[in-house]
Amino acid sequence: MSECKLDHSLEDVKLKYGQQKEFLPNSMAPLFEAFFNEEHTQDILNEVFHLLKKYDLATEDEKVQRENRLNLVLKNV
Repeated sequence: MSECKLDHSLEDVKLKYGQQKEFLPNSMAPLFEAFFNEEHTQDILNEVFHLLKKYDLATEDEKVQRENRLNLVLKNV
C-alpha cells in the first residue's frame, strides 16, 4: 500500500467500511461496530482507512494480511 498524506475522518472510515463490508469476513462486523463507537487517533483512523481501501481488489494473500492487521488494530483500540 502506498503512503497517503491525507488525514481521514471517522466518517471517511465509515464510508470506506460500508463500501468494503460485503467483501470482509462477517466476523469483523462487531469489531467495526465497537470501533465506530469510540474515539481514535488520526494515525489509527488513517491506518484502518488504508487497510480497507481497495480491499475488494486485493489478492487473497494481501486480504489475509490486511485482515490480520485489522484484527490487531480493532481488538487493541
